Amino acid sequence: MRKPKVAFFDFSCCEGCQLQVANFGEALLDILGLIDVVMFREVMSEKSDNYDVAIVEGSITTSHDVERIKKIRATAKVLIAYGSCATIGGINGMKNNFDLEDIKKYVYQDGAKYFESISTHPLHQIVKVDYFVHGCPVYQPEFVKVLKCALAGLSYVVPDYAVCVECRFNENVCMYDKGITCLGPVTRAGCNSWCINNGNICYGCRGMVSNPAKNGQMDILEKYKIPLDWVQNKMNMYNKPRELDINEQKHKG
Repeated sequence: MRKPKVAFFDFSCCEGCQLQVANFGEALLDILGLIDVVMFREVMSEKSDNYDVAIVEGSITTSHDVERIKKIRATAKVLIAYGSCATIGGINGMKNNFDLEDIKKYVYQDGAKYFESISTHPLHQIVKVDYFVHGCPVYQPEFVKVLKCALAGLSYVVPDYAVCVECRFNENVCMYDKGITCLGPVTRAGCNSWCINNGNICYGCRGMVSNPAKNGQMDILEKYKIPLDWVQNKMNMYNKPRELDINEQKHKG
């Protein structure tokens, strides 16, 4: 049987998720046994407009991005958004806190008029996305799981419970008990509490659970005397996508 042709694409991002895939090591060989990679700028110079699966990193920040992702979507039978920028807007979304013209002038100064830009959007606000792999960068085991589901035509449901659940399973000492604030109570799981396992905090890069335990979270904030603004500001680091405005709707297919 013909192997599915897979192409990797990037938009506004640091390409860290592509690097994460490139650094799979021996596990990458198993993946390559299942697919035919026809485009992957991080690791190969070959290019192709013929592919079955598009794996896309990065958020949409220009009208050119809008047209390009629409063309990719029209070609691909399956589209996988991977990494926080592609799935929830990511760090690029922080510019949505400001007036677009003001932020362009701040970044480009006198050259601002030469740089066209729109507010930051995750992929699913522009085109249909079939699978999501959250994280900054992506958690390698989850990426493999999602890719296998995509190749087999199976659904993958992103866990909709807090990272704290995985932390408990991994028998981690709660960061709050260490006197360190953490976004685990309100962030969706699926990363196996990767950051906390390695001594870091949860930064909320996987997005907020759809129904966070607000009362429990408020109890935590009160117990440890943490301002609510701190949590809101931290969640803003990755979670500031904006719905398309009237001027941008014309780009949406």
